[in-house]
Amino acid sequence: MTTTHLIPGATIGRRALLKGGTCTAVAAFGFGTSHAQAPTKITITYPTRSGATWPMWIAKHAGIYAKHGLDVTLEFGVHPAGIAMLVSGQAQMVNYSIEQVLTASARDPAMVIMGSSLSKGNFALMANKGINKIEDLKGKRLGIGRLGDTLYVYTLDLLQKYGMNARDVQWVPTGTDSTARSRMLQLGQLDAALTVAPAYFKLEEAGLKTLDVLLNHADIFVSTGYVFKKSWVKDNPTVPAKLIMAHTEAIARFYEDKSTAVQAYQAADPQQGPADISRLYDIYKSKDVLDRVPLLQKAAISSAMTRLVDDVSNLKTFDPATVIDMSAVRKLIAEGYFRKVFGPTIEAEEQRKLATSY
Repeated sequence: MTTTHLIPGATIGRRALLKGGTCTAVAAFGFGTSHAQAPTKITITYPTRSGATWPMWIAKHAGIYAKHGLDVTLEFGVHPAGIAMLVSGQAQMVNYSIEQVLTASARDPAMVIMGSSLSKGNFALMANKGINKIEDLKGKRLGIGRLGDTLYVYTLDLLQKYGMNARDVQWVPTGTDSTARSRMLQLGQLDAALTVAPAYFKLEEAGLKTLDVLLNHADIFVSTGYVFKKSWVKDNPTVPAKLIMAHTEAIARFYEDKSTAVQAYQAADPQQGPADISRLYDIYKSKDVLDRVPLLQKAAISSAMTRLVDDVSNLKTFDPATVIDMSAVRKLIAEGYFRKVFGPTIEAEEQRKLATSY
C-alpha cells in the first residue's frame, strides 16, 4: 500500500484516505471542516437513474460525504425539474448533461459548471426484430424524449456514423419516462430507441437487438457536469471543492471495491437486480467510464455546441467559458490531491487533461 504524507508528522495510506482518513486529507488541502462544526446541508438532484449518478450514490452510501462535513440529500428529478430546483434554491448542485446546462445557460447564465466526472455514455441503440443493422432504420420510427433533447442528439450522432441524417427516420417523442419508451419498443410502437444501461439489458433478454453502443465511439461525447448557481458558490466558496473531493474519492472507491459499488447502486435503484448492476459495473470499469480527474474537456463542449447551435439560437453568440470554472479542480491538481487518491500514475492523465480542458 502506498503511504502518503499529508501533514507534518502524520501518514495515511491511500485506502485509508478513501475510507477513514478523509477529514485529515480535506484539512491538508485547505478545504477542511472542524469536527465541531455542524455539517453543511446540501441537496443534489440528478435526472437519470444510471451510472452517471454512481459517484453520488457511493459517496452517500459509503459515508464519504459525511467525512467531508457534508449532509447530502440526493433527489431524483427529470429534466427540467433539476434546473428549476437549482435556480430556485431547492437544490445546491445538479449532475446534468452538458447539453441541458448550455441550453439553459444561453438563456440565463446564472449557473456554473465546476467539474465533470463523465464523458462517455453506456447507451445502446435497441431495435425490434427484423432490423439487423442501423441502415435498416431508414424510414423507421425512433423513440426520443422530445426533439432536440439529449437522447435525440446522441441518436443523431450515432446515425451520422452510418451516413444517415435526421430526415432519414421518423422521430417519435415519448416523453421523459424511459420505462414507457422501453415498453413502447416491446409493444412494437417504436422500431428502435437509444436506451441506457441497465435498462437495455432487459430489452436484450426480451429478444430485441443491440445495433450499436455509444461506448464504441470515443468521439461521441456524453458528458455531465457538476452544476451550481453562481450566487450560491459566491456565498459558499469552499463547498464545491468538498463535493468534488467526495465524488473523486467515491470514484476511487468504485474502481477498488465492486461490492460497495453494486450495493450503492441497488440501494438507490432497488428495481435493478444485482446481476444487471454487476454487469454494468464490469462495463464501466473495463471502459474507464468514470473520470478520475474531473476536468471538463474542450472537445466535449465543442461537440455539445455543434449539436445544439441550429436549434438554440442563443448559442450562436454564447461563450461557454462564461459558465465553466475548473479552478477548484486545477487547485486540487496543483496541491497533489489526485496523486494522493490514485497514486503517481494519475499524473499522465492530469497533464493530458490540463492541456485539453477549460
